[in-house]
Amino acid sequence: MAEPHDDTGPVVPGCLQFPGLLPEDRQPVIIAARRTPLCRANGALKKLRAHELLAPVLRSLLAELGAERGAVGGVGAAPESVTDVVIGNAVGGGGNVARLAALEAGLPVTVPGVTVDRQCGSGLDAIVLASRLVAAGGAGLYLAGGVESISTAPLRAHRNEDGSPDYYSRAQFAPLSLGDPDMGVAAENVAAHFGISRERQDAFALRSHQRALAAAAAGRFDGEIVPLAADSGAGTWADDGPRPSLGPALMARFPSVFASAGTVTAGNSCFDADGAAAVVVTSLERARRLGAADGLLVLGTDTAGVAPQLLGIGAAAAAERLLAAHGVTAADLGLVEFNEAFASQTLACFDQLGIDPEQANLDGGALALGHAYGASGAVLVTRLLAQARRSPEQGRLALAMISIAGGMGTAALMGYTRLD
Repeated sequence: MAEPHDDTGPVVPGCLQFPGLLPEDRQPVIIAARRTPLCRANGALKKLRAHELLAPVLRSLLAELGAERGAVGGVGAAPESVTDVVIGNAVGGGGNVARLAALEAGLPVTVPGVTVDRQCGSGLDAIVLASRLVAAGGAGLYLAGGVESISTAPLRAHRNEDGSPDYYSRAQFAPLSLGDPDMGVAAENVAAHFGISRERQDAFALRSHQRALAAAAAGRFDGEIVPLAADSGAGTWADDGPRPSLGPALMARFPSVFASAGTVTAGNSCFDADGAAAVVVTSLERARRLGAADGLLVLGTDTAGVAPQLLGIGAAAAAERLLAAHGVTAADLGLVEFNEAFASQTLACFDQLGIDPEQANLDGGALALGHAYGASGAVLVTRLLAQARRSPEQGRLALAMISIAGGMGTAALMGYTRLD
């Protein structure tokens, strides 16, 4: 996608802060975003399969677009006008959950679906793919995001020679010759390699919980959450991960989990969660015709590879290359969302990029809200759109980034703009 500082490109009315944009019929923009509550695996959402988590989110997005009524100031969008449903998923049972969820949501059989697997990056990569399809000239209307039901994920097994199952807990991400550490071990590797102390990790994790609790109390999540039916039969409206009981003394009591005398603990690590998130990606031209008031222009994306032993630093590698290509520095960023799988890797990535942790993840992150694998990257974008709308500063730059198993990272640079 075009670089935002290349002023030889077309000038887009209402988006003058981003010279060098693609023509309006090819410039991708995110105009709506929704997510489910994020609930601990084997908890409130444990009976909902992946497509049952995602379908209500898709229905909510269609309703916002005016699928059931004309959009104010625009022509609305009928369900059959959706070009494709692009969904990330990491540990599901296959079978194309994007198509299944689209049909469950009531989309016509003429609307296809495709499922993306880049493990933890899947949800963000699904949005990246949809954005690139628009930029390639598709001028379509895409529902893109991710979903994970860790609670209902199928058991997985290799076949022994006699045909009996040999069950395993996770897939292999890299050849053993390169090292294929478990996520917690990799987090310890990052902490040791980049000198991220236990004290910094604990303080950052505690702040994540405090910020998430404050955001929930202030109602800052309300507009983005689609309630779901819980295991008890009552509606589930809120994330269940943030812990008001945490304090410095309790954080210090957690023992290291993945290495003797290590620094990574249950307190400064995320927990597994069930949830879904999705956005609407279309061209700037079509967004205007739909009557969208604002959105996040997708200015550029990148995915990078790093050593599997230090997989947690993958997001920084992708973001560093992306920002350099667009002439953007950390100081230019107004909003940053990073998937906090572990405090160690989050802080290491911020350090490498020169991002002040105080200025990122303003409403907490996965350390407090949980990590719904394939959905987490889409949650980042959902949060960025909500934050941008809360303080609608034209031209504000936003960065979403996530580190990925196997030694990878994906980053997306966006810019907030008014369209009316």
